[in-house]
Formats: sequence, C-alpha cells, structure tokens
Amino acid sequence: MTVHLVKLAVGIESPDHLGARQQARLEALEAAGEPAVLEHRTRHMPRRRQALLEGGSLYWVIRGAILVRQRLADIREIAEPDGTSRCALVLDPLLVPVRPQPRRPFQGWRYLEVSDAPPDLAPAEAASGAALSPAMRAALIELALL
Repeated sequence: MTVHLVKLAVGIESPDHLGARQQARLEALEAAGEPAVLEHRTRHMPRRRQALLEGGSLYWVIRGAILVRQRLADIREIAEPDGTSRCALVLDPLLVPVRPQPRRPFQGWRYLEVSDAPPDLAPAEAASGAALSPAMRAALIELALL
C-alpha cells in the first residue's frame, strides 16, 4: 500500500524558489561531470521503503503549508566520506502543485498516508495561485481560504 513522506523545505520561500535551487544543483552536478540525479539526503532510512516506492511522493512544506510534491524515484543507502551512512531520496524533478495544507514545524520527515495527502491542483488552479505573494498565500492558508 502506497505511503508518502512530508518534509520541511527549510530556507525556501516558494515552490519557484525550490525549483530554482534544485535546478541549480542539477547544473552544478552536470558541470562537475557527475550524474545529474536529483536527490535529497536524510539521516535515516525509511522503514516503509517499499510502500514509498509504490507510487509515493515527497510533499514539501514551504512557509507553513504543504504546497508541492515530487515523486520518489528511488531510495538508496549511501556512504558519506566520513564513513557514516545516509539515505538518499531520489526525486523526479517535476514539482507538482497541490492544494495547500497547513502544517506545523517538525524535525526530519514524517509519513503521510494517502488519505491525508492534499490533492494535486488543476493547471488553472495552480496558475491562479502563482500570482499570490508568499505572505498573501500564507495568510489565506491560515484563514482556510486557500
């Protein structure tokens, strides 16, 4: 049964900012001659790895609300140069806007059941919300108007 992850996008102001940072990371990898694979590293390997790889996504919390998701392409264990092991969440580069869902701060990542995941936004809905400033979007989400 599919399950998702939810994680805070620390220091990110908007979905566009997240996309730009990830694109810059891919370009830097390519320039260094390394494979251009988008991955997010975490300390712990998810115990529900198989369920995550059965169509799961990483939902990003940006400025207090889940705003976008990225499909999980793979989850693998990697060794850091200092000998510690980490988890690499390999992400599809496509950011999919979702209906904003308020979320309080937390550390690390959390599982998100399919029934609790916000639905994807239709292209027209996503385009209309793109014109809002991050502050206005946050205020509307707090009032449950968005």
